[in-house]
Amino acid sequence: MAEQYYIYLITNEHNTVLYTGVTSDLIKRVYEHKEKLIDGFTKKYNVNKLVYYEIFTDINSAIAREKQIKAGSRQKKIDLINSLNPAWCDLYDDLL
Repeated sequence: MAEQYYIYLITNEHNTVLYTGVTSDLIKRVYEHKEKLIDGFTKKYNVNKLVYYEIFTDINSAIAREKQIKAGSRQKKIDLINSLNPAWCDLYDDLL
């Protein structure tokens, strides 16, 4: 099976904070955010709801996409989420 990489956007309960990341294990990484296992931005701002992700087979493409999203405005991130998840549901359970 080919390796997969993910870019993802997570938010807090009130959808007021957005975080963009890249990982090779989306389930594990979101779990770490949810359980606050890693110190940093997401722990500090209680960012733990997966609202958007994309799948890649090449790490360089995933990193380039992450940089593209991070460079965009907050509104572009909101539009991206709304395009595939307009209710801003937590997509984590769908991965399990």
